Amino acid sequence: MSRDHFAARLKAIKDGGYRVLPLAEAIRRLYMDDLPPKALAITFDDGLYDFYAEAWPLLADYGFPATVYLTTYYCDYNRPVFRLICDYMIWQKRGVLIEPAPGRDAIDLRTPESRAAEINKLDGFARTNLLSARQKDQLAQDFARRLGADWEAILRNRVLHIMNPAEAAELSRAGVDLQLHTHRHRTPGVEALFCAELDDNAARLYTIAGEKPTHFCYPSGVHHGTYPEWLRRWGVESAVTCDLGIAEASHDVMLLPRLCDHDGLTPVEFEAWLCGLQRWLPKRYYPGVEPD
Repeated sequence: MSRDHFAARLKAIKDGGYRVLPLAEAIRRLYMDDLPPKALAITFDDGLYDFYAEAWPLLADYGFPATVYLTTYYCDYNRPVFRLICDYMIWQKRGVLIEPAPGRDAIDLRTPESRAAEINKLDGFARTNLLSARQKDQLAQDFARRLGADWEAILRNRVLHIMNPAEAAELSRAGVDLQLHTHRHRTPGVEALFCAELDDNAARLYTIAGEKPTHFCYPSGVHHGTYPEWLRRWGVESAVTCDLGIAEASHDVMLLPRLCDHDGLTPVEFEAWLCGLQRWLPKRYYPGVEPD
């Protein structure tokens, strides 16, 4: 989302007289049936550098609180997030067919289906071969070279980098709420491994912000039936999904829906969600925001 687009969203919230609450307060008051009129909370996933550079200054101008669900591995290893940067480069070169090279297949970016296949091929190769972060970074760099993408500009401009620890700590001191998103942006299907991700994430967040995080966002919105109970046992107080909807007290606090905003959501649709009207209207879904 561009800076101008985000600025327009914040202006709509301000002009509409909506009350932006800190996440913990909003959730507590939701379940106490004590929310003020027009209440909402603003959250961000992952903790990308553009939140630090672009979004937070705008939020601060309006005096709006915000929560960042921060995945901490790439906070320390400050390189482009592998899958995100590969997806970004594919999007940049959409419509292109790159001919086979010696020992390499063609790269077909002409359709949404072929682009999805290419990113899944890269991600699958990295997973199957248990590539380290540095090996995945090298794979992304090699892929950029084949696509003709400007890898040095990506690094220079910190495209799809996570905030570094100093930046995250600065925002925490300024009042940004840093919460759980797993350390490696993974949700293992084994409870011990799932909780290890939370442990690592929480320990790093405590080092950065000096407070124990207790609110969680499912990476990529992926959640399964066992996760809510695992989160409760670990000590999480709330968890948000990417399921489209307005949070109500009837929802399981470990499976809260949200509106995931994006460029494809028109100003009229955004304001319909703000006022609650959209819940009764037909819903349009977008890539990355799938129906239940």
